[in-house]
Amino acid sequence: MSLAWLALILGGLFEIGWPLGLKNSYSEAGTNLGWIAFSIVSMTLSGAMLFYAQKTIPMGTAYAVWTGIGAAGTFAVGVVLFGDTLNAIRMVSVLLIITGVIGLKLA
Repeated sequence: MSLAWLALILGGLFEIGWPLGLKNSYSEAGTNLGWIAFSIVSMTLSGAMLFYAQKTIPMGTAYAVWTGIGAAGTFAVGVVLFGDTLNAIRMVSVLLIITGVIGLKLA
């Protein structure tokens, strides 16, 4: 795996961090500056990793993979940590996102 793909995967994982930080900050009425800072750092690192990855990986592929990792990961965090609804339609939908990301990586 090239460094660009590694950066893209890491960027996607950091993409999960900022909604997590915002959700935790919101649950504390926006008073926890630590979670807000966590969100800002996650956004910055996520964007920086995407920027680096796009130097090698085509823009459309990089962006779709980056957002796919973020979307599927945020979905999983919501279900596991915050009790978001998990039903068949939602599971199939997130599996379609993951399938699309895998397809773009293989193409």
